[in-house]
Amino acid sequence: MNILNLNYLVYLNFFMSLFILVNPIGMIPIFTSMTNGFSYQERNKINLVANFSAFIILCFSLFLGNSILNIFEISISSFRIAGGILIILISLPMINNKNNVKKNIFKKNIAVIPLAMPLISGPGTISSTILWSTQNPYFINKIICIFFIFIFFCCCYLIFRIAPFFVQMLGNVGIEIITKIMGILLMSLGVEFIVSGIKCIF
Repeated sequence: MNILNLNYLVYLNFFMSLFILVNPIGMIPIFTSMTNGFSYQERNKINLVANFSAFIILCFSLFLGNSILNIFEISISSFRIAGGILIILISLPMINNKNNVKKNIFKKNIAVIPLAMPLISGPGTISSTILWSTQNPYFINKIICIFFIFIFFCCCYLIFRIAPFFVQMLGNVGIEIITKIMGILLMSLGVEFIVSGIKCIF
């Protein structure tokens, strides 16, 4: 039975689950690789837009995510597979060292895709948020949850702000090596999303 839940441990657990799912500290090399070559102002703008977009996506998922998926008859498993395919397509230029091709076009979209979605607010965080909203359907529950989501993305923003220190410490060669490694890891993550989605379907 769904009840009004004002136990702050529930919200704290949700907050911690976001940290585990997103792993913003582990994403620092990915953020560094994708923003390599951008100016300090551009990098901060990408950071701000990415986290604000991810915040909006999770708030949207909290209130309307389950209804929208039901309207279009889309399962979480299908959403996970689509996210996995998108991640694989993103990883290919990183592995082939072509992430700077058409950079002026790419930098306009990098904050929303792939950083905000599916890397920060990916299938895991979105599905977790939708599930939490079904278990805690009252409006006051969701308002309190939004506050914790906002605090989480403020933490992500501050964590990503230290990314330039990695650029200075590693240099261009180090960043290129990390970019290729992160590309392979991202591709593996995409495959994992697809496999887990297929397992849930069958």
